[in-house]
Amino acid sequence: MPKYMLILRPTEASMAAFANVDFEEILNAMGQFNDELIRAGVLLAAEGLADPSEGVVVDFTGETPVVTDGPYGETRELFNGYYILDVASAQEAVEWAKRAPMMSGSICEIRRVPTIDEFPQDNVWIQKERAWREQTGQL
Repeated sequence: MPKYMLILRPTEASMAAFANVDFEEILNAMGQFNDELIRAGVLLAAEGLADPSEGVVVDFTGETPVVTDGPYGETRELFNGYYILDVASAQEAVEWAKRAPMMSGSICEIRRVPTIDEFPQDNVWIQKERAWREQTGQL
């Protein structure tokens, strides 16, 4: 089955709304959603991220990389967490995303995660990655 990443992205409005919600309420809502994903057998990974002020950006737009400490310049540059789901289709990933307990105004971007089989198998780096994945039980 294909894998899909749900990328949780806030907006200015959802960040403002988040500040007014009890953290325990957020944990309960996310916990219930996570439990649904686990019971359905589709959850492969899920992580929330620390506050953007703890982040670092490495910008490669110039001749040399420029390192900048957080916070980011704009909310649209952020994402707060992600899920990796093992589902049959993009439509199934969409259906799960629609059930996620997101703050009003938030965005959930869905991206398919290609498998290693989709890359040229005669490439030495793909062969090394395949060997690593086999060694670590990922294949």
